[in-house]
Amino acid sequence: MNLPLPDKRLVRAAFEKAASRYDEAAVLQREIGTRLLERLELMKITPQRVLEVGSGTGFCSTQLAARYPQARLIALDIAHGMLQYTRRRFGWWQRLRRRPGFVCADAEALPLADASVDLVFSNVTIQWCSNPDTTFAEFRRVLKPGGLLLFSTFGPDTLKELRAAWRAVDAAMHVNAFVDMHDLGDGLLRNGFADPVMDREDIVLTYQDARTLMSDLKTIGAHNVNRGRHSGLTGKNKLNAMLAAYERFRRDGRLPASYEIVYGHAWTPLTPQRQTRDGVTAIPFAQLQAELKQRR
Repeated sequence: MNLPLPDKRLVRAAFEKAASRYDEAAVLQREIGTRLLERLELMKITPQRVLEVGSGTGFCSTQLAARYPQARLIALDIAHGMLQYTRRRFGWWQRLRRRPGFVCADAEALPLADASVDLVFSNVTIQWCSNPDTTFAEFRRVLKPGGLLLFSTFGPDTLKELRAAWRAVDAAMHVNAFVDMHDLGDGLLRNGFADPVMDREDIVLTYQDARTLMSDLKTIGAHNVNRGRHSGLTGKNKLNAMLAAYERFRRDGRLPASYEIVYGHAWTPLTPQRQTRDGVTAIPFAQLQAELKQRR
């Protein structure tokens, strides 16, 4: 996966700045979160400790707490400002009764003990991590045997119109890059997860003009934060040329903004696996049969 990597300093700064207005423009993120939460209805789990990685302003946090009232919820985000909004969303009485934890940390360096959580839930966060393998390794480390990872992220076709419009202007990187679904699935296997399931869907938002789209991306902190981005100001002529290039996508008076949504879930094995010399994870067939039977 030779993609430009997000700059963590820029990611943190972008979401710190976006926290106060995030909910104004995060319509898509809430919709994806709702769809991801619905997938939990199909999972036979009764978690005692739930870790939400990338809690944002807490839209999914409160729903996870309501779905699993017996569980201790840990809301984790790289931006302290986001966690402040999550904390407010709960209210003091919910904090007192449910004792949620609020942790400001990086998904690639989780400050949790090994095998300490039963469910890792992450809504559109992994795309901001520098290395999916490192992220999955951390998820695998903190999950208990038989634990569940459930996540959503963006795929390569996300903002393809905006990317094409900029490409008509210059060769600089103006739009974030996203990892392919199949590479993410391979990453899960490389890091010791079992029974990975990956799928995708396309969601298209429409705008009156491209400036509004770019403003929404900035409002939620989702503008270009990759290390390979152009660091200077974009000139007025280039910006106008990009806006003109975007116009070729206009249909029925509106401009589309496409998003490829990738969903994934996988389990941690109930029993230890054996790593072969070539890096392949070996799972005894009898063990695999027993684990599949338990999850049905």
